[in-house]
Amino acid sequence: MKKIKFKKESFNNLKKAFYYAKKQKKAFILYFIGNIFLALIGAVAPLLSAQQLLRLTNGLLSQLLIISVIVLIVELTRNLSHFITRKYSQIFAREVLKDIQIDIANEVLAMETADLDKKSSGVFIDRMVKDTSRIADIFLDLNMSLTDLVTNLGILFAIFVINKFIFVYYVLSIIIIFYLEKVRIKKHNELDKHYRKTAEKTTGLASELVRGVRDIKVLNASNSFMNNIKEKITMLNQERYKMSEVIRTYSFIVGSVRDILDFILILISIFMISHNYITIANVVIIYMYRGRVFDLLTLTSHMMEWYKDFNLSASRVFEVIDSDTFRKEKFGKKHIDNIKGDFEFKNVSFSYDGKRKVLDNLSFKIKHNQTVSFVGKSGAGKTTIFNLLAKLYNDYKGEILIDGVNINELDCDSVRGNISIITQNPYIFNMTIRENLTIVKEGLTEEEMVKACELAMLDDFINSLPDGYDTLVGEGGLSLSGGQRQRLAIARALVQKTKIILFDEATSALDNETQKGIQDAINNMKDDYTILIIAHRLSTVINSDLIMMVDNGQIVDTGTHEELLNKNKEYKRLYNMELKKNHD
Repeated sequence: MKKIKFKKESFNNLKKAFYYAKKQKKAFILYFIGNIFLALIGAVAPLLSAQQLLRLTNGLLSQLLIISVIVLIVELTRNLSHFITRKYSQIFAREVLKDIQIDIANEVLAMETADLDKKSSGVFIDRMVKDTSRIADIFLDLNMSLTDLVTNLGILFAIFVINKFIFVYYVLSIIIIFYLEKVRIKKHNELDKHYRKTAEKTTGLASELVRGVRDIKVLNASNSFMNNIKEKITMLNQERYKMSEVIRTYSFIVGSVRDILDFILILISIFMISHNYITIANVVIIYMYRGRVFDLLTLTSHMMEWYKDFNLSASRVFEVIDSDTFRKEKFGKKHIDNIKGDFEFKNVSFSYDGKRKVLDNLSFKIKHNQTVSFVGKSGAGKTTIFNLLAKLYNDYKGEILIDGVNINELDCDSVRGNISIITQNPYIFNMTIRENLTIVKEGLTEEEMVKACELAMLDDFINSLPDGYDTLVGEGGLSLSGGQRQRLAIARALVQKTKIILFDEATSALDNETQKGIQDAINNMKDDYTILIIAHRLSTVINSDLIMMVDNGQIVDTGTHEELLNKNKEYKRLYNMELKKNHD
């Protein structure tokens, strides 16, 4: 049953991989024709070499010269064929690799956030970079090997015609070495599975090292982190060594067996020549071909190895692209070009882990162009409201409506194209300031970019930089302060010009003066956008049209700032504490 499942999986993987290969039909056909031509030359070359040796040993120097000229022409033709074939093979591999990597990148972007939360980045990096390369290479490897295989089978048939006894001896030799190669491949592939899993973990940890190097230093966690990464790197190299050990051991065994078989062939040839069962000329030809006969076996084993390697890589890649292992985001088909910005939560419940409810039967309405703030302690469910509104998570109960339409009926552009989220820890791309802004809006004009940065109170800082908007900000925006990163994220959201703008603690890292500037910018946007604000600083929500107090995943009170001060003791207590802190 397991073997049948493997064959079915292998066939499906080949079928999926062929989808990418057939796009490069022209390059592959030219490469295939070139290999056929090389195969013909490969079959003739040893025969010509044998004839050279025979003419030399018999002193037929004029004939030797003629044959040598023919050999020169054949070899020069082979070199030219190699050059052309390699060119088209590289074009083919380049384009197939590009298409697969683009598809896997698209699928990662389309994955449900919940599934991405559970996996290390190394899982996807290794599959996108290493496994895709193996898929692209399989067509070239198998095509070249099949060509050589056909050539070597022709040589084996020629030996059958020359002497059937030596042919039988070669077949028995092939069976012996084939068995050894089969055992080696099985052991190597078992170890390779473990190696790739370990490599994923190591790649993910290395990625964490690069992205979190500042925090690692500040937390004085260098030693513990290095101990962790040393352990992973040691395990990875041990797995690699085990694979190398298998190759080394079996290479020694197979090489020794081949040497013994060559010696036995000499003994058989001596016996047959001495009893006039074969001529010296035919022995020379057969002996010249012995390497190609054993290459027939090597090629067969390599093809098995490449195919198993391909199947493992393809399974890992297509697991991301088109399997149910990683769930993909689902959107509806309904499109709204210009939403008003009304939305509603109806009896919404949600849990990240399937156990503890973060939102519990939550219901509320917000009208378009309102500025609404959510306040409450950490873990109350405020950020989760934003995550669900942006459709980052789908496993919730209840309904979420935008302009009266269920969010699950809307297409991606209607949701994500109309909502901007500015988080408290925005991810800044390792690009220039300009690229960080243009990446969210193609065709962004200089005027639009400058205006957004002015509104985000970032233009003075940018103008003070030697390279201005073309300044590279580093991995995660490392060259920027926390406040500058948040202001860049605000500018990045503003250039999108979405109808709904969500501020998730977007001013938490800003000083009071800059916060006031951002607050003024938010006030300037009032009445034109639906603005939602999550804030611990109550001073940032005073001017909101409506404030909602969130606790244990529910709305426990609503009102304006003045209304809540008068009717809600907890809100009043928090506000007075903040006033006292600012006064101190």
